[in-house]
Parts: sequence; C-alpha cells; structure tokens
Amino acid sequence: MGQIRADAQGPEAQKRAGPRGPEARPMSPHLSVWRWHLTMFCSILNRATGIALYGGLLILAAWAVALASGPDAYALVMGLLGSLLGKLVLLGLTFSLLFHLAGGIRHLVWDAGYGYAPKTADMSGAAAVAFAVVGTLAVWALAWMTGAL
Repeated sequence: MGQIRADAQGPEAQKRAGPRGPEARPMSPHLSVWRWHLTMFCSILNRATGIALYGGLLILAAWAVALASGPDAYALVMGLLGSLLGKLVLLGLTFSLLFHLAGGIRHLVWDAGYGYAPKTADMSGAAAVAFAVVGTLAVWALAWMTGAL
C-alpha cells in the first residue's frame, strides 16, 4: 500500500493524513469482516471455558477450606453449591471442564500437524462440542441416579 499524497487531497486531508495518518495505515480485520464459523466459535469457547475453570478452581479451594474449617463452614458451602444457582454454576463448570479437555486434545492433534483442513477442523470442533454436551448430560444423569443431586 503506497503512501497518500497529502498535496493531492486538499488542506483538510493534509492536516490529518501525514506519513502516519489514519488513511496511511492498513485496517485490522474486524468481526464484521469475518463470517462466523464453528472453528471460530470453538476457539472463543475454549478461551471462555479456560477462564471459567479458574473460577471453578476458586470454588474448589473454598470447598476445601470449608472442609478443613469444620461442620458449620462446610454446611454453608454445601448449601450454596446445592442451591439452584450453585447447581447451575456446577453444570457450567462440568461443561467447561469437558469442552476444555476436548479442545486441548484438538490442539494436541494440531500441534502434531494434523487436522488443519477446514472440513476436518469443523468436524473436530463439532465433536468437541458434542463430547462436552453428552458428557455433561451423562455426568449429571449419573449424579441424579446415585442421589448426589
């Protein structure tokens, strides 16, 4: 991309263009330029689930501290986790753990140099989402059948 000639643009363009003015710089791609696809969704979801797992680690640490602190503190934390909101958070953490696991395996395969073809990448993304959904349902069904819920 060549530089903009300020003398051919008029006085207003001369003020704002310059050698490093906005018109002289290339534009970065923005979300409006890209078509949403499964691989993009999985990439964003992998980052989001990684962040969610940090929150889950804090919940696990709070549970462990409550366990060590005695029956009253433990009952408080278990009451929070057993509430509707607590169960929704745990459901989301279950999905996050399973999706992040599947995404990590996807990335290991990519690190080995395989699975970069668009069709293959979309199929592995769909498989990761399906694994996380089916796995989450299976874990929660097992918890319900054993009376853990």
